[in-house]
Amino acid sequence: MQRSFSMSQHTRQGTPQKIPSGGAPAPERADAPGERRLGLTLGMLVLPMYVALGAPSVALPAIGRALAVPFGATAWILAAWSLTSALAMPVAGRLLVRRSPFQVLVTGVVALAAGSALAGAGPTLFVVIVGRLIGGAGAGATVIAVFAAATALPGRQRIRALGIIAAAGATASGCGTLVGGVVTAWLGWRAVLAIPALALPLLLAALPSRRALTRDGGGERNDSTERLDIAGAAVLSVLAGSVITLLQAHSVGLPAPVTLVVAAAGALAAGGLWWRVRSTPDGFVPRRVIASRGFLAAGLIGGTVFAGYYGVLFRAPSLIEQATGGGPLEAGVLLVPAAACSVPAGRLVGIFTDRFTGWQVSAGLAALTVIGVLVLAVSTAPVPIVIGTALTVCGFAGAQAVLVSLAPDLVATDDRHTAQGLLNFMNALGGGIGPAAVAGLSGIVPAPMALAVLAALPLAGLVLSLTPRPAAARRPEPGATRGSPR
Repeated sequence: MQRSFSMSQHTRQGTPQKIPSGGAPAPERADAPGERRLGLTLGMLVLPMYVALGAPSVALPAIGRALAVPFGATAWILAAWSLTSALAMPVAGRLLVRRSPFQVLVTGVVALAAGSALAGAGPTLFVVIVGRLIGGAGAGATVIAVFAAATALPGRQRIRALGIIAAAGATASGCGTLVGGVVTAWLGWRAVLAIPALALPLLLAALPSRRALTRDGGGERNDSTERLDIAGAAVLSVLAGSVITLLQAHSVGLPAPVTLVVAAAGALAAGGLWWRVRSTPDGFVPRRVIASRGFLAAGLIGGTVFAGYYGVLFRAPSLIEQATGGGPLEAGVLLVPAAACSVPAGRLVGIFTDRFTGWQVSAGLAALTVIGVLVLAVSTAPVPIVIGTALTVCGFAGAQAVLVSLAPDLVATDDRHTAQGLLNFMNALGGGIGPAAVAGLSGIVPAPMALAVLAALPLAGLVLSLTPRPAAARRPEPGATRGSPR
């Protein structure tokens, strides 16, 4: 069956490939209502982990005051979650070769709940960050399991389910500011950090869909005897952690010798990753996956859009508090309209992908993010701040649906889970870089300048989306030999 969301691979004599591909649309399956229910179930499961991104953002000033740390240091509460979430995604992708999405989902939710409980009870910023690191790892595994179940769906059911998940995620992360404001005002900031533990009872509510969550669209599991490439995972982890740490070195007052050590570790990790990819083609970062035409471009575009969104999510609540003189509750209420924009964005992305190529849709979403970040950079009034945030919400929600659905069509069938994990890693790492960059730059340059620099990231994604690409060879069919030339 020809997939309806093939974006870049199957062009004909220079004719741009649409999404879905040409031809009469496939008739809806008889169990389409069941697929919609599965989409709603998957969307429900991601709610707590995305609230965990938006809710703490309005509580950061209160956390900084309670723990007696600089506001810039509190950016680690967002960045730590994004960092381990990013690192857990490729690990979970490899585990899906051996385990069903449901098994990975249960493991992820348990870690998510345990880490969030620890963060909520943490007496110091260090303990809070450790809890967020654990919770973020669980969130990353949970997201990959959810996406694995969604991408196993056929054709238009897949993009519909991914649209529901993207809308749920963006709404939860945006409305998290309201939730965070209410909970902070009534119960305190510790309750805000513990909110993701609610994923545990939601997992019980998803048990009726367990059969659908064990479905796997990743092809035969012919990697079941392979060992996890620990060395490859380690160098990738060190590289990602070094980048986040260096961006925030100034804001957290990191001593110069420590900064140099972190920079050296990052440089060594980058070299180690390059060597590992070349020497171990089937390692943690398989060479055939990252060499697939369009894969790295898709990951970089997603990472830059996520960086713009999460950078705005980190800064917007404090800007609103400064503009209104109010507290976290007022900031959360004012940001609700921005969060609501994720719902039409998630639905409209399916319409636009019927009319434009995937790269064109990605370019439009990156452009929205650039404009949104720049609006915040030049605004001091609440309404423009909300409008700018809304634009980045639309970019985030749309990019997530488009790029996650793209991954399975860029690689061979047996590599889909791995590709999904690596693509989400790049997206989530961008989400960690955004707030880290804004926090780090805010201690050096004025906040508007920091946001203007942040806008350069989605701008790079926009340029990358518009870069002409030669026609790609046909993606290997299921059962093709792994590692064969593409």
